[in-house]
Amino acid sequence: MAVSGSLFRPNQSLSPFLKPTKPKLGCKKLFCLKASAGNLEDEEPKMSIIKENDGWKIDFSGQKPVTPLLDTINYPVHMKNLSTMELEQLAAEIRADIVHTVSETGGHLSSSLGVVELTIALHHVFDTPEDKIIWDVGHQAYPHKILTGRRSRMHTIRKTSGLAGFPKRDESVYDAFGAGHSSTSISAGLGMAVARDLLKKKNNVVSVIGDGAMTAGLAYEAMNNAGFLDSNLIVILNDNKQVSLPTATLDGPATPVGALSRALTNIQASKKFRKLRETAKGLTKQFGGQAHALAAKVDEYARGMISASGSTLFEELGLYYIGPVDGHSIKDLVAMFEKVKAMPAPGPVLIHVVTEKGKGYPPAEAAADKMHGVVRFDTKTGKQFKSKSSTLSYTQYFAESLIKEAEADDKIVAIHAAMGGGTGLNFFQKRFPDRCFDVGIAEQHAVTFAAGLATEGLKPFCAIYSSFLQRGYDQVVHDVDLQKLPVRFAMDRAGLVGADGPTHCGAFDITYMACLPNMVVMAPSDEAELMHMVATAAAIDDRPSCFRFPRGNGTGVVLPPNYKGTPLEIGRGRIIMEGNRVAILGYGSIVQQCIEAAHMLRSQDIYVTVADARFCKPLDGDLIKQLAYEHEILITVEEGSIGGFGSHVSHFLSLTGILDGSLKLRAMVLPDRYIDHGSPQDQIEEAGLSSRHISATVLSMLGRPKEALQFK
Repeated sequence: MAVSGSLFRPNQSLSPFLKPTKPKLGCKKLFCLKASAGNLEDEEPKMSIIKENDGWKIDFSGQKPVTPLLDTINYPVHMKNLSTMELEQLAAEIRADIVHTVSETGGHLSSSLGVVELTIALHHVFDTPEDKIIWDVGHQAYPHKILTGRRSRMHTIRKTSGLAGFPKRDESVYDAFGAGHSSTSISAGLGMAVARDLLKKKNNVVSVIGDGAMTAGLAYEAMNNAGFLDSNLIVILNDNKQVSLPTATLDGPATPVGALSRALTNIQASKKFRKLRETAKGLTKQFGGQAHALAAKVDEYARGMISASGSTLFEELGLYYIGPVDGHSIKDLVAMFEKVKAMPAPGPVLIHVVTEKGKGYPPAEAAADKMHGVVRFDTKTGKQFKSKSSTLSYTQYFAESLIKEAEADDKIVAIHAAMGGGTGLNFFQKRFPDRCFDVGIAEQHAVTFAAGLATEGLKPFCAIYSSFLQRGYDQVVHDVDLQKLPVRFAMDRAGLVGADGPTHCGAFDITYMACLPNMVVMAPSDEAELMHMVATAAAIDDRPSCFRFPRGNGTGVVLPPNYKGTPLEIGRGRIIMEGNRVAILGYGSIVQQCIEAAHMLRSQDIYVTVADARFCKPLDGDLIKQLAYEHEILITVEEGSIGGFGSHVSHFLSLTGILDGSLKLRAMVLPDRYIDHGSPQDQIEEAGLSSRHISATVLSMLGRPKEALQFK
């Protein structure tokens, strides 16, 4: 096999893993590494990794890169004795490896590229897995996975039965805490630090959190408690100047709000100032409050002479602030971490590290969205191979419909939590920049902020992923539903979500929204119905409402003229197909599987009724009674957890006495377990909610289970 790749200038100390060969024409004053066991002319060119005076440069025009140093690293222990130059070479090889791998699998690219040096420095200095590293959100953990025994499986990331796209405790002992949602790392790290102290252990705990995740209240609650408990905890603030995802607007990243201050790193990190703080603590214990106030002022003024005033925000919370540190300088990072690790005095420390999303890959650095989340792409140009579809995504249909409503009603406003691209509100923001609000990764605030807008007569649409709205549920109950305020919740990514897996699966929203007394709960069966429900929500002005819709593209149905929906009658469903004996009542986009099942059953001379419930609350009682009285069997189907639509139908039938008769009732819901990441089709099959499973359920209830085997 031919290996080509690394070029070195003479007079540079080379890694022991690399040996220069005789220079070839075209490599003036450079050594070109070529290792060959075959005919080079028969093989595709490889990515080359070039050592230059100002660092390592990667030529991304080739195929899989040559990574002689990375090939020797399976676990962090294997990199303990590497020199700074070798660690820098390792960073270049990891960066090239990530670009190559993600170009074939898709996934989170730029966030991982931005923390390559940080990850290497952490694993070089700290002794994982005894020392704990907690990655906030976790979409930046690809370098971490590569260095902790999972490189050979990176080609399976986010695929069925493959590696998860986020840290996962049962995947590796090096994943100290599972993630997927933001702003949890400091709380989890503090818990681990306190547990360590109670168990008389000596390990370090490091929480890595981004400036975007720092916008959530949970992070500040944790820092406040950390300052009070005074446990040894290292918080690394990964500041890449993106408090929102880079897809927040159509023009690229949103302007950072409240960017963290910079300071002089070397002086901030000195032991003198660290010891000064510890002296202040000691004085407090010995002499009480007055001495504490004096010592605190001495420390604050001394530090104020060498740092920007913003660092005192963390000081006030009780964390010792160090920074900023260049997040792409392995030398500086290693030196800083070694100093902090060696500090004998206890207490929480915050190290402010400045990084660049997409670092080292020019197409990502130049892209408006920084290539945050990508499908397969060409490594040379960064051009993504996006599949073409005749329909738009449900998210885009929602956005276009909301824009049409807002054009007709200037009281309509939109709110999202740092997810302009994910929710489609970047389109709304482009059209109505003064009526779209990005509140940062702060779902609790988003909900109550929307409630405040509603009190003044505006019509807020709060667009939040189903799984992310879980983070603001108390506000939904206490601040919105209890006060009967007309906030409209657009819950994207409802149901199974494919590669993002259980952390992003919208399994619970039907259950947690439909139990609220004042909430109108809707779910469209297709994109046209979605537009009608946007219009319906806009028209509901006396109580809160919500509607859920899935990830993925529309079905191709005829759309309302000009994308402008028509308000539906509240609590009224519809019959789509007429049949006999068996009625299938679907809720939401799963109705499409019900329709497909009905067509499959016709091959067995079974003609079923298919109905679209539209509403979970209020239920269409008349429709349910009609289906129950005119059929022997009633099956409810939903892409949600137990306790949702089927439970409401069952409760209604029980209260009305219909279940006292001969009706056979079955509810098909998501299984009572978390479904791992994988392709949408694999997930729906595992969940038992495919058209095949629905058909099999019908045949089984009709006493013909063997015929279900014909549906494969």
